[in-house]
Amino acid sequence: MRNHTDLESFLVMIQNAALQVEGDHDFDPKVYVDLPLKHSLPSTKEAFVSLFQNNNGSFNHFLNEFCDKPGSDLLPDNLTDFKNEPEGFLANVTNPAARDFALKMHSLWWLLARKVKERVHKDPHQHTLIPLPNPVVVPGARFREVYYWDTYWIVRGLLVSKLYETARNVVENLMFLANSFGFIPNGARTYYTNRNQPPLLSEAVMAIYHETKDVSFVEKAFPALLKEHNFWCADPHRVHIRDANGVEHVLTRYYAMWDEPRPESSTIDMQIAKGLERHQRAELYHHIATAAESGWDFSSRWMEDRHNLKTMKTSFILPVDLNAFLVQMENNIALFAKLLGKSDYEKHFYKLANSRKIAMDAILWNEEMGQYLDYWLTWSLNLLLSQVTYDFLPEHHNTDAYPSNFIPLWCGVVPPGDRKIQKMIASFKESGLLLPAGITTSLLQTGQQWDYPNAWAPLQHMIIEGFALTENEEGIALAKDISRRWLETNYVGYLETGEMQEKYDARYCGKVGSGGEYLPQAGFGWSNGVVLSLFERFGWAAEKKLTCE
Repeated sequence: MRNHTDLESFLVMIQNAALQVEGDHDFDPKVYVDLPLKHSLPSTKEAFVSLFQNNNGSFNHFLNEFCDKPGSDLLPDNLTDFKNEPEGFLANVTNPAARDFALKMHSLWWLLARKVKERVHKDPHQHTLIPLPNPVVVPGARFREVYYWDTYWIVRGLLVSKLYETARNVVENLMFLANSFGFIPNGARTYYTNRNQPPLLSEAVMAIYHETKDVSFVEKAFPALLKEHNFWCADPHRVHIRDANGVEHVLTRYYAMWDEPRPESSTIDMQIAKGLERHQRAELYHHIATAAESGWDFSSRWMEDRHNLKTMKTSFILPVDLNAFLVQMENNIALFAKLLGKSDYEKHFYKLANSRKIAMDAILWNEEMGQYLDYWLTWSLNLLLSQVTYDFLPEHHNTDAYPSNFIPLWCGVVPPGDRKIQKMIASFKESGLLLPAGITTSLLQTGQQWDYPNAWAPLQHMIIEGFALTENEEGIALAKDISRRWLETNYVGYLETGEMQEKYDARYCGKVGSGGEYLPQAGFGWSNGVVLSLFERFGWAAEKKLTCE
């Protein structure tokens, strides 16, 4: 398990003091671990001890005297490759309202582009921000820094906007993180280095290669991809399991290197764990951080009691989407190896991808439901012991409906012509996940943000592209239908609020999503990227209205 840095520990102290002073109404603990120090850590600690008295005035005086504002360690960046309307930009979007909307999404990259201040490079111990070498594009609002899986959909949007240099820069930042840490942290803050996020670096590299055919960029990325793959395929992420026929397989789980409150949400995590014994708290904190590693923080998907955060068991679960992402990664690395003339790597990674597909079919595929399902491991075993091999028990499938059950279509696990495709299309249509304004994240209304009725851009995009890739007439029609609903809700929401949102309510066209541990956030990197990507894939004809039906 990773330990706090000295700066993180100190900023968590400030966070707790701020909660006492301000109260918990709309309190955002992340603000305080993002504070840059104006002076050295020892002198700031000394000032905190001597100046802080339990009243509002002295605490605010301390913050003003010794800390800069959160986000002040980044500066706006001028996108050198930006053009107001690039040549060939979305030529198949001819409806005036749709085209105007797409151009507005294109222009938003200006608002989200940043570069790290020189001071962060000079005095890194006074900042939780990790000094990245290139300019960045951030999600927006409280998410002031780079986030791993957000970056993939930002890259997809940048490529539609013909911002090829910017796309390379942001992906090279991910390579830098992989080469520095041996994995890509959740985000570009030191307090995020206790966990990863869904592994999409290879697919981001593939997206850039698809647009630019730049083999030198692939060559530059290759070592980082190998490091990331090694990270995910080693203990404690690796799990051995025997199928119903006694054949042993290897699959992968999320597993954060942490068993304390998350620094950016310390006050929230301690409240969730209130009343538990010390060892129970440590276990729960681990599962909370692991849920954050999954990107789905938080969801009924990770809870034994689907409505109780205290029952999270995230690292006891073999997730469908993670293993699908790794099949995608292994196939991508094999293709890159072929481009680079590395035949041994090519054969090795195609073999790994095929083995993982076989494992997913044996352990995660549910023939009766026509879906891949998360698998819950037996909790009593010591999951850190690599020699443990589990026995498959079909009753350990989580049979609740989630969009993640269909992500294997996007990741190449189910190729065109596979008999599973028709079953998955029918299963999705019958699942109840598709609502008037998009795909809901679950059918359970728990108050968590990765549950009903919230709809998230990355899930819409993966499911839409997954069905489009089936080369099945019914699947392609379904992809177009979901895309239409999603573009309409984004457009109407933008007209009503003047902003793009992090998440939406799948029940109502244009309505902002809710729930979770922070207020709704606007900006928003992956939402903008998905809108541009869907416009590029499907277009929008002149006679087709862009409004809620």
